[in-house]
Amino acid sequence: MSVALQVGIVVGYLVIALLVGLYAYRLTDRSAEDFYLASRTLGTVVLLFTTFATLLSAFTFFAGPNVAYLYGPEWILVMGLMDGIIFAILWYVIGYKQWLLGRQYGYVTVGEMLGDRFGSRRLRGLVAGVSLLWLFPYVMLQQVGAGTALEALTEGAISYGVGAGLITLFMIAYVVLAGMRGIAWTDTLQGAFMLVTTWVALLWVLAAIGGPSAATATLRETAATAEFLSLGSDYYTPQWMLSTAITIGFGVAMFPQVNQRFFAAGSKTVLKRSFVLWPILCVLLFVPAFMLGTWAAGLEAVEFTGDGNVLPLILAEYTPAWFAALVIAGAMAAMMSSSDSMLLSGSSYFTRDLYRPFVDADASSRREDLIARVGVVVFAVAAFVASLFNPATLFEIGDAAFSGFAQLALPLLIALYWRRTTRAGITAGIVGSQAFYLSSVFVGAIVGVIEFFDPVLGGLTPVLTALVTTVFSGVVGWTPGIVGMALGLVLTVGVSAATSPAATERRARYFEGVGAEGGD
Repeated sequence: MSVALQVGIVVGYLVIALLVGLYAYRLTDRSAEDFYLASRTLGTVVLLFTTFATLLSAFTFFAGPNVAYLYGPEWILVMGLMDGIIFAILWYVIGYKQWLLGRQYGYVTVGEMLGDRFGSRRLRGLVAGVSLLWLFPYVMLQQVGAGTALEALTEGAISYGVGAGLITLFMIAYVVLAGMRGIAWTDTLQGAFMLVTTWVALLWVLAAIGGPSAATATLRETAATAEFLSLGSDYYTPQWMLSTAITIGFGVAMFPQVNQRFFAAGSKTVLKRSFVLWPILCVLLFVPAFMLGTWAAGLEAVEFTGDGNVLPLILAEYTPAWFAALVIAGAMAAMMSSSDSMLLSGSSYFTRDLYRPFVDADASSRREDLIARVGVVVFAVAAFVASLFNPATLFEIGDAAFSGFAQLALPLLIALYWRRTTRAGITAGIVGSQAFYLSSVFVGAIVGVIEFFDPVLGGLTPVLTALVTTVFSGVVGWTPGIVGMALGLVLTVGVSAATSPAATERRARYFEGVGAEGGD
């Protein structure tokens, strides 16, 4: 199959998604609430699949199989089982309370909700700023994934930069036109499509290599892959698996594009049905995707060094070119559905929590809508430029973003259910945990600064270097993300217990007069 036809399949699929967005644009009110939340009317199927498709990112389709290829199938336990269950619980514990508060007070963002409760626009801006900080690399991750996927599919005929640029143009056009309503519709179609094609891809590859038994037998042939057949390895330690599952589960709950969907549900019944079905969807998708990566490790025909992505390589080797192109097109569309949701949520965080409180409090709904659409373009272009430098692997980028968002979860959870939480307490919890985790991400830069001042520090340099490396590298196998979350919990509770509420706080805001009337 020619490169032109492969690219035609990819572009054609994206154009179909764009046409759905154009249709949704005709039905969208020119109001901020409809643009961000589809007027809070999403039903069970659409809410479930739009959340599902929002998470079908480059991290899922490319980083996940890469990890399974390099280290074994235990990644299924982390993402497919533990993470699915953890997020389903948080969907109810955090999501249901947020939905009640959103219906009562009209909240659109979690920053708006916290700022109103604690009477602080600075807290509102802090939550938005932290969220945008971690959202940026995750948008960039989708562009990196699209660029590497197209480059691999076309064997270099389409460069990494052109592939990343293609997904950027489509997601800008789509978000600016469609808003939440169009995104939710196409997410539903794309989620169902990718669920089906991933299973078809698995069955096709297994048929080509002789079935599951033959695929598993190839893993026994080398010492490096033989250990894949038993649980546990130097990579998959219990502490690492639990740390990763917890930070991803809690991080997902605080992703702006996911968290806002808690506000968009049409009823409490919709929310309850959705969180019950969530773990099932996770298992149905992650098992075939990650087993493809695992079995590929034993196949001589698939040569993967860790650079790029293994999934396009195995599809190109064992499935027809048109089918490989269709799966990659679907994966790119799924990445676009992740990116467009991120851009939409990012623009709402900017307009609602930064622009309105700090620039123009009296901005009309139509002006806010316009500012949001312009913000989408600026944010996407900036992420595209950053993606051209391809600074890290997909897993490293995604893991950093998940853990960064996870630091917000426990302070929010405490505020939702503990009346004695104070402004000082939640602020300390957010700032302290973020400062710790950011330091762990940039520990190399901190060590570099210490070494730069070696002429001044003298004998203190090795001591400080060892201290910084030890403190910001986790505790006894637990990742810095988990340590940061624990720090945030202690600071939020401890400082709240030691301080009095500010005069402008509304301590009863989350507890009195909040019900689910009319929500069944």
